[in-house]
Amino acid sequence: MHIVTQTQDLTALCGRLAKHDFVTVDTEFMRERTYYPKLCLIQVASTEEAAIIDPLAAALDLAPFLELLADPSVLKVFHAARQDLEIFYKLMGKVPAPLFDTQIAAMACGHGDQVGYEALIREVTGAQVDKGSRFTDWAKRPLSDKQLTYALGDVTHLVDAYQALITELEEKGRLEWIHAEMTQLNDPTLYYTDPDEAWRRIKVRNLKQRDRALLKAVAAWREREAIARDTPRNRVMKDDGLMEIVRTKPKDAQELAALRAIPSGFERSRAATALFDALAAADRMDEGAIPPAQKRDDRSAPADVLELLRVLLKRQSEMHRVAPKLLASAADLEAIALNDEADVPALSGWRREVFGEMALKLKHGRIALALDRGSVRLIDVQG
Repeated sequence: MHIVTQTQDLTALCGRLAKHDFVTVDTEFMRERTYYPKLCLIQVASTEEAAIIDPLAAALDLAPFLELLADPSVLKVFHAARQDLEIFYKLMGKVPAPLFDTQIAAMACGHGDQVGYEALIREVTGAQVDKGSRFTDWAKRPLSDKQLTYALGDVTHLVDAYQALITELEEKGRLEWIHAEMTQLNDPTLYYTDPDEAWRRIKVRNLKQRDRALLKAVAAWREREAIARDTPRNRVMKDDGLMEIVRTKPKDAQELAALRAIPSGFERSRAATALFDALAAADRMDEGAIPPAQKRDDRSAPADVLELLRVLLKRQSEMHRVAPKLLASAADLEAIALNDEADVPALSGWRREVFGEMALKLKHGRIALALDRGSVRLIDVQG
């Protein structure tokens, strides 16, 4: 088994891989105690070879591999790419490109919503994947042969799965369907949280302007603390602690210490000093920088219309063998039920052809749903 621990060996490997049209990539990482994922292993394969790269090896510089990830002539194939891309975005300062995500492709081929790797490999290639080593300690060295065999299988099987999915997409004329989905993976905002935007993670409504300024300030404080310490944000402070601060507006360490959601002794810490600086900055925040009140649409989508749209979505997804979530989300259905010109994916491009146009016709009574021997079919309604 080829385990790369030297930069010169990695350079040679990447030189060979760069001659291929595509490579499959996977990682093993840990992030239970850190803000950023800790990269423990990289697996990569082409149609001719596969290798394991040990990023924890002291004599290894990952630069040759990062250059391969940035090579525009080599397609990088992942399964459920988001977390892997987050790791490489931090290392590279940009997203690897071009990209192909087999989970998205599988949805376009009717293999279900967000199908897992093991299930996809079984369905597409017939191979069985042993996932017994999935939750082992990937930072511990040396790794066992069982761990390494498991890790390498994640990219060798992916070569076959990618080729099978590309063939299926071409036969069904659906390569264009997933092009936009793959392009969206290149959006850096998917892999980095701007501290000043961290407040958006906290689900709360009906805050006054002053409280919205405080929420933005304390959420940004927590995000910066988490980044600086490389620790999960909830280990800095949980959401309920932030909201208690917003509601009570403590003026000093004594008032902060009295809050139930604040850990004992926190008021005397350096982090508490930074928190009070953030609260003071919120008082000085320009009105234009304060998050606007969340707009509420008090209208409710008619329940009967929503139910009919759900039935139609299921019917169209089964008919075209495409995952329902790729066609339309629950939010899409609600928006369509309320607005014929809703700005949602389901009403544009190929999705409109497959589902959106018929959804509007059903909503306005121009088509109807009927049961025919246990199956749903569409009926044109005259007049």
